Amino acid sequence: MIVISNPIAIANEINLIHSLFEEGLELFHLRKPDYSLEETQNFINRINPDFRSQLVLHNHHQIAEDFGINRIHFSEKTRSSSLVPARFPKPCRYSTSTHSIKDFNTLENHFEYAFLSPVFKSISKENYVSEIDLFEALKSRTNTKTKVIALGGINSENIQKTLENGFDDAALLGAIWSNENPLKQFKLCQQIVRTHLLSQV
Repeated sequence: MIVISNPIAIANEINLIHSLFEEGLELFHLRKPDYSLEETQNFINRINPDFRSQLVLHNHHQIAEDFGINRIHFSEKTRSSSLVPARFPKPCRYSTSTHSIKDFNTLENHFEYAFLSPVFKSISKENYVSEIDLFEALKSRTNTKTKVIALGGINSENIQKTLENGFDDAALLGAIWSNENPLKQFKLCQQIVRTHLLSQV
């Protein structure tokens, strides 16, 4: 399961990130679009180096190697599939964002996974909702090389539905940062995902 950072700074943020990792968080997407290069560097420096391999960098990709980060995320706007592997001299793992099954199906194979959003009405973005049913759209998936990750309005009440309807995994954003007990919400979602994956074995 994936957690995406709150776009702006919040109280006790670094301690909560550490707690999420300690509870078994697999990947943490660092997405602070308005952070300067220096602010991003300072933020990463506050995260325990033991977790660097689990960080995914959305912005200021040029500092990834300096911090031993080998996961790079491209937004829909910045993605240029044919150029992605050439941008980084050392082997990196790539992810990206999509908002339609058509775009997802045309992704190059070097993307390990891609977000498809918004699945449900967004928790963090007001009035952000898909105009189509992404569960129905996912039935026309032809790209089987890239994992499809559900994003948008995902919480402990609906994460099971996303997994049962074709998504490979889910990403949490508003469910964590807008929750009074974010760690409890994470653990609830984590348990549902783990139970589902075990049932597929």
